Amino acid sequence: MYKFLSSEIENTPLDIENLEVQSFEMNVYLVQLTIDGKTGLVYNAKDQPMRFFSAGHIREFFAHCKVGNSFMTHDTPYDEMIGNPPKAGHSMALPFSMDLPY
Repeated sequence: MYKFLSSEIENTPLDIENLEVQSFEMNVYLVQLTIDGKTGLVYNAKDQPMRFFSAGHIREFFAHCKVGNSFMTHDTPYDEMIGNPPKAGHSMALPFSMDLPY
């Protein structure tokens, strides 16, 4: 998987084919991008996946980019933790607007 460095994204207008917001518990989001056919997570300066803490944080970070398709996926372990059967192998993708509020 490709690594997109946050320092290279911050000031560079990019054409992003797909922007996937991966939603986790406790308001933690990771972002996976597809640019020029390469897919990977956004990494910070410490070579760790960059954590975003709100939808607004994501929208502001990518405001200077052109995003073709954006969506959010959410995966939670709670069903299996309380004894329910395992979920399907894929998570549902929901539309995610990249528009900044006025």
